[in-house]
Amino acid sequence: MLLSRDTYANKWIIRPDGEEKVTGKLRYLTDLTAPGMLHGKVLRSRYPHAWILSIDTSKAIMTPGVRVVVTAEDVPGMNLFGIAFPHQPVFCHDRVRYIGDALAAVAADTEEIAEYALSLIEVVYEPLPVVDDPETALDAGAIRLHPDGNLLHRTSLKHGEAETAFEGCAHIVEETYFTPRQMHTYMETEGGLFIPEDDGRLTVYSPTQHGYKDRMQLSRILGMAEEQIRVVSSPIGGSFGGKDELNVQPFGALMALKTGSPIKMHNSRRESVISGIKRHPMRIKMKTGADKEGRLIAHQVSILADTGAYATLGCEVLNFATEHAIGPYNIPNVDVQGTSVYTNNGVSGEFRGFGGNQVIFAVESQIERLAEKLGMDSWELRKQNLRAPGDPGPMGQKIVQTEGASQVWSKVMESPLWAKRGKLKREGDGKVQQGMGEKQQDQAERLQGDERNDKGEDQAPWICRGVGAAMVMHGAGLGLGIPDHSGGRIELTPEGKIQASFGFEEFGQGLYAALTLMLQDFFGCTAEDIRIVIGDTDRVPSSGSSTASRATTMMWRALQRLKPPFVQALLQQASALAGLAAEELATGAGGIHRKGDESGKPVVTYAELAEAAEAAAQPIIAHTEFDYPTTPEGLVGAHYLYSYASVIVEVEVNMLTGRVKVLQTDHVIAAGPVINPMGFLGQIEGGSVMALGYTLTEDAVMKESNYVRHNLDTYLVPTFKDSPHTIRVEAIEDLPEDDTFGPRGVGEIGSVGLAPAITAAVRQATGIWVNRLPISPENIVQSIDWLEGVEAID
Repeated sequence: MLLSRDTYANKWIIRPDGEEKVTGKLRYLTDLTAPGMLHGKVLRSRYPHAWILSIDTSKAIMTPGVRVVVTAEDVPGMNLFGIAFPHQPVFCHDRVRYIGDALAAVAADTEEIAEYALSLIEVVYEPLPVVDDPETALDAGAIRLHPDGNLLHRTSLKHGEAETAFEGCAHIVEETYFTPRQMHTYMETEGGLFIPEDDGRLTVYSPTQHGYKDRMQLSRILGMAEEQIRVVSSPIGGSFGGKDELNVQPFGALMALKTGSPIKMHNSRRESVISGIKRHPMRIKMKTGADKEGRLIAHQVSILADTGAYATLGCEVLNFATEHAIGPYNIPNVDVQGTSVYTNNGVSGEFRGFGGNQVIFAVESQIERLAEKLGMDSWELRKQNLRAPGDPGPMGQKIVQTEGASQVWSKVMESPLWAKRGKLKREGDGKVQQGMGEKQQDQAERLQGDERNDKGEDQAPWICRGVGAAMVMHGAGLGLGIPDHSGGRIELTPEGKIQASFGFEEFGQGLYAALTLMLQDFFGCTAEDIRIVIGDTDRVPSSGSSTASRATTMMWRALQRLKPPFVQALLQQASALAGLAAEELATGAGGIHRKGDESGKPVVTYAELAEAAEAAAQPIIAHTEFDYPTTPEGLVGAHYLYSYASVIVEVEVNMLTGRVKVLQTDHVIAAGPVINPMGFLGQIEGGSVMALGYTLTEDAVMKESNYVRHNLDTYLVPTFKDSPHTIRVEAIEDLPEDDTFGPRGVGEIGSVGLAPAITAAVRQATGIWVNRLPISPENIVQSIDWLEGVEAID
């Protein structure tokens, strides 16, 4: 169903946090202040790779207004952090491996004094050779960045005999694809407020996607019991995976405990660029073969990922990329080899899509190229090779079966935008000069086509349009063999509110709205009956990370488990108060109602129930703990639940400047029931615009392992003006009758398929294949090689 206010009128609600956000009243964690707080700053490395011979902080500590300077010597516990395993130093003391490495931190009365004090810290370095290329990093003579060398992780996924199977293929396509180092570019950069409490505890107000994981890591670093640390992690001004790992938390926590004063830290954009994690740049070699009827026979993939200086979740990202390098297709002979390599470049880690964006760009591009060789329509080629219900997953594992793949494929055929694709196939009108090659002739014909756009307006002859599409199969959850625990709690508060408590975070994805709608659906109550508590380790159970498109599924499953005992307790209490059998009662707006009574008035209000429960010292509360559903078989990281998507785009290419403009997009998403229509729409639209930057403009370029772009004046993210004028989103909610897993998350899937759809549209518009992102206008212009020596076309 098309997502709009009209089609989902009963669920189209204003976000509970919406008014505060749009009026600027909402206080994010980096907006917080405290009396007597100090300002913290971090000294980062001058070199991407060097020995540290000495660090002298004496001048800094003597500066008026400076309250503390901390280095590695001041870390009471483990001087390492890492969400998967401790690997990155809190403070470097003998060697720096990238430009974002921390050497010291200063807390002072003002931010200006802290900045000045950093300039007084004297560090003597001995520069080392820079390893800035993941290919040469594995050479025998390359300097070793870590004791175990420069290899972080290898993956291998094989079935059948790919190499042999290519011999029987009628058509083979080979290409190498390159994807960029993308920044998360959240509006709220990393930071927080760190308060030492009078009882010896520490309270951390800092954006993160996993408060309990941060608490555990800080416990190791500070040498404190986890229970002595409180982490408040919401609300957050954007994350997209970038705040899943620790950032400034160790520095703020150490200095707060050292000084006994609150510490405020907030990265500038430049500091965020230098120290923050990015999307993994990848080089992906693919070789794909089909028989003459278009059946895919063999698929060979080599993935090389630049993980930067430290591990964070580099292994897990490569696992995900390996699994998804086959796409939604059934290929009998597959050989996928993945390698993740340490370099002195910026650290790469978790980012929306988690390795899927890179490989889906490659595999969908292969399908387009192969279809052209076969002389087939690329969408028909996809249909012929789609996984069918009953087929195993990409790793040969058992998966939850749905019709999602075929459903999103079919919806594309119904799209008006797809119908427009045929109309944009241009034919020359005889003006093309003779003697051109096939490629040159094709490009010239495209420039000489219909010189009016779809609005009937005059269109310059150097403006070309095309339509392209792509498909996505995207796994949710952390995968087989990776701890993926969750839990939740629901209770009736003394004020008579139904309070749901989860250890998830709100970072813009609409969690408050989704949970509000779920509670209303489960209990028939109103928004006024509800209270939601999230993102505070002192007040909520551990629910796992707000990542991997898992939060919506986990909240829904938790409420499925919590509803029976909680409702039973409510009805038993109401039965005693109203003198009615529990079987005659049901939860509803404002309290407990008698079934069949249409007056709308509860027989017992929630406030009356709460008062009675408190008097009897019998709180009405229910808890649950469980794990995310995982496949019973397969390789580590293999997924069990998948969502499916198709995306169609129309582009306009200026053949004089090489600029690509996306005019409109159609998204079809098969992810089960839509809980929060406005949030669903926002996730797909937002993910799509993020993918637009990934495809057209964004690249955190590094030169000799130094960032070239430090701010948003040169690192260009899409603005409203750059966005498509129409983004149409359709949701397929159907699930098999026996499916018990409920709604799937959609936080990532909207960002995954846009790049190959755009490059397919560019191919149709210009005849130019794109294998490197972001699309370079210079490469577009340079590819129009027929222009040289050809007279101007009238």
